[in-house]
Amino acid sequence: MIRTPSSPPSPAARGRAKTILNRLVKRYPKIGTALDYRDAWQLLVVTVLSAQTTDENVNKVAPELFDRFPKPHDLAGANPSEVESIVHSTGFFRQKTKSIIGLAAALSDRFDGEVPRDLDALVTLPGVGRKTASVVLAEVWDVPAIAVDTHVRRVTKRLALTASDKPEQVEVDLKALFPEARWSGISMRFIQFGRDVCRARSPLCRECELEPLCPWPGKVL
Repeated sequence: MIRTPSSPPSPAARGRAKTILNRLVKRYPKIGTALDYRDAWQLLVVTVLSAQTTDENVNKVAPELFDRFPKPHDLAGANPSEVESIVHSTGFFRQKTKSIIGLAAALSDRFDGEVPRDLDALVTLPGVGRKTASVVLAEVWDVPAIAVDTHVRRVTKRLALTASDKPEQVEVDLKALFPEARWSGISMRFIQFGRDVCRARSPLCRECELEPLCPWPGKVL
């Protein structure tokens, strides 16, 4: 486990990071995941299903999945082929089916069907990494956590908030820059900004309110 930032942030670096986040908060005053869910259990499952697909695709299959298997113990005893037929359109459906049935069984057996409010416990569940665990903690309980997905990694590196491509190191670098009280609101704002403006291809640099703060040499101006 990496425990230190790539380099200790200076007061100036923290001040710049604060300015960046404040501008994102102004753009997105209220923001949350685009995944539909009713509770921590549902968010855990749909976040696992969202890997390598769109939130829209997951939202289309989630109602049928949870109607058929409303609780962890229901999904834990499911026939894999039935689950596969429901989640097929999300891609990688065999591995995703294995993961969500496995995490349902683990929740039932080890946590009495309740999603733990602890990152270290969450990442012991099949198919649940730090990103998924952090999303659930921040979204459901506002627990200080930063989830690093492809958008967060791309945008923060372009903005020189991190020099790393490794999600675990990016998480550490961001936690060193921002006060803990603001962690739970960071990921979704960077994710949405990465979708709307700082795209992987054809970024909208001319329209970007962060452009004056962005040192990325690939800016399109």
